[in-house]
Amino acid sequence: MKRLMPSLRSKKRYLAFELISEEPVNRGELVREVVSSASALLGDVLASECNIHVLGFEAGNGIIQCSHTKVTETRAALAAITQVNRARATLHVLGVSGTVKGATEKYLKTHVVFEPKLRAAKE
Repeated sequence: MKRLMPSLRSKKRYLAFELISEEPVNRGELVREVVSSASALLGDVLASECNIHVLGFEAGNGIIQCSHTKVTETRAALAAITQVNRARATLHVLGVSGTVKGATEKYLKTHVVFEPKLRAAKE
């Protein structure tokens, strides 16, 4: 299957966040709660337009990818999270960036949350 040209791909924004909770939370529980919160607050159609993906989550910090036109809706859905796996929790967005590297360097200086694997150069 042929890849889309960069001009035809959807633009993305990356939200660096901090999760504050009473108990430790794993990535699966966080993903389930983010999707549930988005669909409950925004509805299924608008939640799918937001195109929310949790890219990385480690030690209470992480990066979420969303559509560039739906950043405010995504932030609202994340702010609506009050508990994860029956433990009280809140998700605080530290900042928004256009690249994963920018979000990591600017807002998550002390944590390595998402480090993409580089493809080996063809010889």
